[in-house]
Amino acid sequence: MNGQPLNSLQQSLKTTFGFEAFREGQQQTITQLLSGQSTLSIFPTGSGKSLCYQLTALHLPHLTLVVSPLLALMKDQLAFLASKGIKAASIDSTLKGNEAQTVMAGVRSGEIKVLMVSVERFKNERFRQFIELVPVSMLVVDEAHCISEWGHNFRPDYLKLPSYCQALKISLVLLLTATATRKVKQDMAAKFAIQDEHIVQTGFYRPNLDLSVLPVTQSHKNKQLEQVIMAQQGAGIVYVTLQHSAETVAQYLTQQGINACAYHAGFDSDTRSQIQQDFMAGQIQVIVATIAFGMGIDKSDIRFVIHYDLPKSIENYSQEIGRAGRDGLPSQCFTLANLDGLNTVENFVYGDTPEFTGIEMLLNTIKSEVITNTYDSRSEGKWELQILQLSNAVNIKQLPLKTLLVQLELAGVIEPLYAYFADFKIKLLKPKAEIVNSFNDQRKDFLQRIFNATEFKKVWGSLNFDTLLQDKSIDRNRVIAALEYLQEQQLIVLETKGMTEVFKINLNELADPNLCQDLYNYFKGNEEKEIKRIATLVRFFQLDTCLTVNLARYFDDTFFDSNRFDDAASTNNSSVPQCGHCSVCRGQVAVLEHSQTQIPWPNDETLKQGMLELAQRLNDKINQPLSLESYCRFFAGMTVPLFGRNKVRQLSGFGICEKQRYQAIRDRVTPLFIDMNK
Repeated sequence: MNGQPLNSLQQSLKTTFGFEAFREGQQQTITQLLSGQSTLSIFPTGSGKSLCYQLTALHLPHLTLVVSPLLALMKDQLAFLASKGIKAASIDSTLKGNEAQTVMAGVRSGEIKVLMVSVERFKNERFRQFIELVPVSMLVVDEAHCISEWGHNFRPDYLKLPSYCQALKISLVLLLTATATRKVKQDMAAKFAIQDEHIVQTGFYRPNLDLSVLPVTQSHKNKQLEQVIMAQQGAGIVYVTLQHSAETVAQYLTQQGINACAYHAGFDSDTRSQIQQDFMAGQIQVIVATIAFGMGIDKSDIRFVIHYDLPKSIENYSQEIGRAGRDGLPSQCFTLANLDGLNTVENFVYGDTPEFTGIEMLLNTIKSEVITNTYDSRSEGKWELQILQLSNAVNIKQLPLKTLLVQLELAGVIEPLYAYFADFKIKLLKPKAEIVNSFNDQRKDFLQRIFNATEFKKVWGSLNFDTLLQDKSIDRNRVIAALEYLQEQQLIVLETKGMTEVFKINLNELADPNLCQDLYNYFKGNEEKEIKRIATLVRFFQLDTCLTVNLARYFDDTFFDSNRFDDAASTNNSSVPQCGHCSVCRGQVAVLEHSQTQIPWPNDETLKQGMLELAQRLNDKINQPLSLESYCRFFAGMTVPLFGRNKVRQLSGFGICEKQRYQAIRDRVTPLFIDMNK
């Protein structure tokens, strides 16, 4: 075990972390890692996944690099490590001035043992240059289900982590997650060549969580919510789908004398941070939140989680209820369920599917820019992009656009070369002459060239790389290294923005006549998969057999099929396993319905008028007729870049069918669309 006897690990556990014994799965994970075996660990929420890398890091010779999906999660982990005297840091967007340089210096010297970053940080030119020169003992991927496109909350940049790992020559990997179906588990392990015997799964079942599904009509939902909360003790989270709902529901609860506060991504970071701190300190009892709240919340005494709206999937549901009762004490999980919000959840899925025309525009953009670049020997065969500008140009939201780019990579059409910042801004902390004259003649000349290519105004100067690099003897990496050094020496302040990704283009693959259709089919397949996932969720809430047992089996947990079952759960003399602490086991089988048997539609004339006003608004903004999908998304109240830029939300027809299911909108609008285009 790499020279680390078990008593040494237990000594670290006690003296550094203050724990008397390992929890289930922790010791196996740590011993495997210290034996050089990459590991996938699947532990329930709140069962000590983080300790696996924290303790291991103390016994490894070099840096442990942790990829975490959320800033709040990083900050909580860093605070915990600091409290244990372990040197750890993050490089993230909140760092100011020379803070990033201080962190990098600490990593280089070996003083910092754990460095936390987001997956997007790997695309940062300055970070890549830095981390390539640092010896890394272990890569840790938190919320590792994101590396599988079959997982929930899929983040396309996670797909690149295996290649980043290879490029950095990191031989030891730890993947951590709380939830993974069998398919996701196998996919994660395969991507990092983790052997089956090195997958540590302790089980999904948490006996302290009581699950209840409460059918309720929309008109009675607020009252039901109030009654449920009034019957609870301690802190709780109420999850809603929309930001607007978070505010209106929190306001209602406040009016009923409940200490509640809204939380969503629309609030600025300072406001979100203050609300979170107040909740953690017990100054707020109930948070009414979108899913923006929770992943980074390490509050062990949350006594209840309530889903006011349907969650997006069983995976999301399990993650969200997993935030209750991390201290092991009994905690309640309620779902106030009807079918009214089904359209809203489905619309998130439909709204993320790029239109065929958008994919076509993207491919044509690549072709035209590559052809243009053939006249420039330095750029031949290359394509550059900034994600926001490209999103607006091809009318595809940023997240699905990133997914599309990853699919182009996997298809061999594009190959990432590097990323760089388009804009470098410099603020001098000492007079220019003093800075230049503090170096020898060779470096003095080099710095003078950099400053000559920088247009200084009152405080800040903008470096023009195009001018500077016309001299073929000057290397861009050397320029950046020089600027980093000047900042490290507190001679300048350096600011960078305009992340630009550069790809090499395979023209043969780009010319494939089936490429656009294949990409569109991929997204339509994902759309179908996600809609089925929602249907599975609705079926789950209406099951007539134990909810807890079915949830455990969904995540490949055999707890209720093992001999442990008879000791841990009540069977009520039935051959079918039962947990004894869910609404079905109490004889309350849910039947979900729409609050209204029929939701009224606008008449055809109103729909035609809406289509006409949308066409008029966008008539001179695009060079092709509006698609059927554009009209459907308009009536459903979905936002896409084209709508946002042109203030389509102001039109009277926007969202007039938002209570209808998207497929029904498509069926209703199709004949009107055909008539309009005859």
